[in-house]
Amino acid sequence: MSVPQLGDEPRGEEILAVFDTAFGQLLAADPAAFRVKFRKMAASAFAFYRGTASLFYHDLDASPAGGPYLDERTSRVWIHGDLHAENFGTYMDSTGRLIFNVNDFDEAYVGPFTWDVQRFAASIALIGYAKALGDDQITALVRTYADAYRERIRALAGGAKRDEVPPFSLDTAQGPLLGALRVARSLTRFGLLDSMTEIRDFERRFAPDGGSVELDAATRYKVLAAFDGYLETLPESSLARPDSYRVKDVVGRRGIGIGSAGLPSYNILLEGNSDALENDVVIYLKQAQTPAVSRHVTDPAIRAYFQHEGHRTVISQRALQAHADPWLGWTELDGAGQLVAEVSPYAVDLDWSELDDPEEIAEVVADLGRATATAHAAADDQSGESLVPFSTERAIDAAIAADEEGFAPLLIDFAHTYGARARADHQIFVDLFRNGRIPGL
Repeated sequence: MSVPQLGDEPRGEEILAVFDTAFGQLLAADPAAFRVKFRKMAASAFAFYRGTASLFYHDLDASPAGGPYLDERTSRVWIHGDLHAENFGTYMDSTGRLIFNVNDFDEAYVGPFTWDVQRFAASIALIGYAKALGDDQITALVRTYADAYRERIRALAGGAKRDEVPPFSLDTAQGPLLGALRVARSLTRFGLLDSMTEIRDFERRFAPDGGSVELDAATRYKVLAAFDGYLETLPESSLARPDSYRVKDVVGRRGIGIGSAGLPSYNILLEGNSDALENDVVIYLKQAQTPAVSRHVTDPAIRAYFQHEGHRTVISQRALQAHADPWLGWTELDGAGQLVAEVSPYAVDLDWSELDDPEEIAEVVADLGRATATAHAAADDQSGESLVPFSTERAIDAAIAADEEGFAPLLIDFAHTYGARARADHQIFVDLFRNGRIPGL
């Protein structure tokens, strides 16, 4: 990719224009949330990169870098949309197994598969730079990721059986991935409930000091009405015990992450799968955001496929994640699409802070390449959605096979170039922010 070499001032204006498009309305509604978001982004180039998918896709649009790998099919697959090194972690699937794979599907959409692998490759360059790895070591890591992705796509396209390409679980994962799964296994639902709730008059309620915000009667009524709409979006298998969805308490929610600043969010406490108080379940309901990718994918058939952003997020996650959260659904509140999912007690993100040995990092990066390929392959004609009515793994396999030797070099060049661009942009952003040049803050 050839990134335009702009001076700080023109690039600063460009960044501000992208921010205005992506965040303008939300920032105007809740500037305090964006001050928190931007201070988190100011902490490092990687944190800035995590919070600026909108800028990433703006730059890709200006300098397309898909090479020979994009055609009418590979440009139209389910993609994660914000695939970086810290968007992987554990979850418990609907069969009760702990799995390590991609998570956080807020930006998921339909678009070119190369956008996912490019975004990941640049994130590896940023992490490698922060860990003082040399350019040759970063090159080797990106090549490892590209080769692992390619190998897994080839196997899946060739009809590999499930036991030949199993998901990362307690039985199959190794190294830091297995470590994350073991930590997740040590966690309990009671531990999560204890941190958020208390027992009052023999019933569980949200604790006033657990990060919650008390709701007025009108807001509570609206949230409960939205909850009723959510129930209609769940698969039949999730509704086997209707008492599971008895509402015990509802509160507003604080402490949202970098990507959700300014978006209203609520927690709902439910009965769960038995009368026992330790089996209560907390779900969250939050306004879904417009994915950055969607501003650069112009096909009206894709946009028209989704009722709203909540529907889009859920359908995309179900497509990309085999055996997704059984509590996952969508609804509407105040005319805006909402995502609903469990606040999982078993969610553990991959911890990069302890990963410093290049060989160990390479093993992790290879596993994440395989995980990326598995997600792309899950989201196709077998997903139950008509938007991508073909085998994505076969389409991607054929596209890469047309220029086998060029795939890894394309990602390597992009990683170094865009990694340098993101580091420079981070400094420009920090100067804009600290000098009061971001409108509305």
